[in-house]
Amino acid sequence: MDQSNNSRRDLEIDSFRNDEPGYDRARMRRQSGGFVDLGNESQYGTGGHQASGANEIFADIQGDVPWWKSNFFISQPVLFGTWDGVFTSCLINIFGVIVFLRSGWIVGQAGLVNGVFIVIFTVFVALISVLSAVGICERCRIESGGVYFLLGHTLGSRMGGTLGMVYCFGQAVGCALNVFGFGESMANLIGSDNTWAARGFAIAAVLLLGVINVAGVKWVIKLQFVLLLIILLAALDFFVGSLTTVPTIEFKGWLGGTIANNTWSNYQDGYTWFKCFGVFFPTITGILAGINMSGDLKNPSVNIPNGSLAAISTGTFLYLMFIIILAATVTREALLKNFSITADISALTVLLLAGLYVSSMSSCLGAMYGTPRVLQSIANEKVIPGLDILGHGRGPNKVPVYSMVVVAIVTVTFIIIGDINKLAPIVTMPFLITYASIDYSYFALAQTFDLQHKREMRFQGHAQRDPQVYGATGSDLDLLFPERIRHKNVGDFTPSPSDPAIMNGRMANGDGVRRPSVSVHSKNKNWYSHLCNRWLSLAGVAVKLLLMFLVHWVYALGCLSILWLLWLYIGAANPAVKPGRASEFRFFHWLKISFLQAIGKRPLEYEQLVVTPVHADISVEQERLNDDNEDFASRRRYHQSTALQSHLVNVDT
Repeated sequence: MDQSNNSRRDLEIDSFRNDEPGYDRARMRRQSGGFVDLGNESQYGTGGHQASGANEIFADIQGDVPWWKSNFFISQPVLFGTWDGVFTSCLINIFGVIVFLRSGWIVGQAGLVNGVFIVIFTVFVALISVLSAVGICERCRIESGGVYFLLGHTLGSRMGGTLGMVYCFGQAVGCALNVFGFGESMANLIGSDNTWAARGFAIAAVLLLGVINVAGVKWVIKLQFVLLLIILLAALDFFVGSLTTVPTIEFKGWLGGTIANNTWSNYQDGYTWFKCFGVFFPTITGILAGINMSGDLKNPSVNIPNGSLAAISTGTFLYLMFIIILAATVTREALLKNFSITADISALTVLLLAGLYVSSMSSCLGAMYGTPRVLQSIANEKVIPGLDILGHGRGPNKVPVYSMVVVAIVTVTFIIIGDINKLAPIVTMPFLITYASIDYSYFALAQTFDLQHKREMRFQGHAQRDPQVYGATGSDLDLLFPERIRHKNVGDFTPSPSDPAIMNGRMANGDGVRRPSVSVHSKNKNWYSHLCNRWLSLAGVAVKLLLMFLVHWVYALGCLSILWLLWLYIGAANPAVKPGRASEFRFFHWLKISFLQAIGKRPLEYEQLVVTPVHADISVEQERLNDDNEDFASRRRYHQSTALQSHLVNVDT
């Protein structure tokens, strides 16, 4: 009898939860403190990616599947973490073909000192943008869309769509740069000096990687593990070879005294420090690969910061290792002319060549994985008319097949156009613009939080009375006038007097008063939070814009012109795009107020009411009909002024 009652009770509970499909998700959203992380809503059970967990959102439609089917046939979305998702994707994208083929050339042109400075400065420029992106992830929720979501969520869909298209273009050209290095290496391997042979190998590699991406993200991540292992073994092989290889005419070894001749710069063929920087900078442009896969992560707000910072630290160590070893062991003439000197130094030439091929393929693989997803998000947001077809996806992970075709076409086009030294400056411009925009986004978001916090403080500091008594300054006015707290709300929850949860003053689980979520959050107390600084991000904007013109001012003007035309087109074709979280902050207005404060003037923060007399010859007393009230301070001042008129009338007695 008791067993039947328990079974009946279990059935009732199950039916109750089935009647409310949003029960678990709503509870998780309430428990998250206003920070909605989509990764937390997709927790998987203990049985791999099978639908065996209690909170599995796909359990109702999938059920348990055999292990062989879940591992070899992709039938449900697959989510990844910090190391298998972000770290692997970032590292194989920032350790590309330029490290193997152009590190020696950079040392030959700029010398050891300037070469190390180029590496450190390149990493520093990218690191500011990474920290800015991390700061945005902390202050706002992160969804799928990668770079476009960060920019569109903060600066608005119009600016996000413009910058997203420029970023996709830069990624496609960068993919062409990396895969063209693979084509050059394969052509040299078969003893061919024909440029079209290198282009043929590169185009074939693009087609192969496109097929792998169409197969699904699960196979991409599995392949990335293998590629990363080969790259790390190739770097180890290069280091061991510098200690064991017999000295030759070009390779003198650690005791050959070449470091004295390679210490300082010796620029040739019109190259300068900034042009060498422009050649090396595309190496680290893949650091945003982890952000681009935000839709396939378990917990993006945690996975992206940890994985990206770990990858950029590992990559910096490998960059400096190649620069220092080449400067200390190889003659300057060989560094300038022999682009494959790293293969001659290695202990096992086959292993280093494998690392060279893999680095070219892996960078292109990461670009062809992340870039179509950014393009797909732009199309799904309907920011740019006519791109709806690019938003369609295949399978449970919504693989953007049509977007991949577009990216592949652009990549093949630039493979046919030029070589590595010509493509590198072209790639640099879109990424510098994108990085500068991410820096500004974080600065604007932090300033917006200050504005919201300052406005919220205007409603505090009053004596709180019993909320059940009408006329109290507490929550009852929030119920009567929801616009008082509208600035605190996320778009998915606007308080209303008719909302039962607000009227009752309690949440569904009875834990306390339901409070709306803020749109921009304060910093979290993580180990990397203190590294995210708004003023450093603002300085990064200025540095990146200056670098654009110093690297190649013609390319810089061309890229900025394209950006401006796209911005005008989106504004004319789709004027109703949604604003961003930082739309309240206006940079030039802030600049004006800062200037006035610097010269000792106090700027006017609120609106002032001025009433002028109608007739100058008649004395009129000016008086405001109602005084400032804290409860109505944020409202516009309608019906708060009047014009008094009087007429002189002669009365005959």
